[in-house]
Amino acid sequence: QVQLVESGGGLVQAGGSLRLSCAASGRTFSGAVMGWYRQAPGKEREFVASISWSGSSTSYANSVKGRFTISRDNAKNTVYLQMNSLKPEDTAIYYCWWRYGSEYWGQGTQVTVSS
Repeated sequence: QVQLVESGGGLVQAGGSLRLSCAASGRTFSGAVMGWYRQAPGKEREFVASISWSGSSTSYANSVKGRFTISRDNAKNTVYLQMNSLKPEDTAIYYCWWRYGSEYWGQGTQVTVSS
């Protein structure tokens, strides 16, 4: 089992920044891919960003490219999402995701961007 705990969400004005963190605990394995998804009210959960174990490979949704940056610290079993130039359409619950064979999800953290 892997437990994921997100933090860093909140309310911010458009154009502002937030940094999300996700700490993994439990049976965390070398090689796990981690990332973030989000779900806005009335919409399906969508991919935001992912990062390989080494950090050398990252992937982003087109809607966040150039504004969001994903990174990780394997010594702390933590993945981060730096979100800049936030827009009201970024408002959603952001979920941390971990995959190494099995998949695990965090409980989510709310991000609200006011116009």
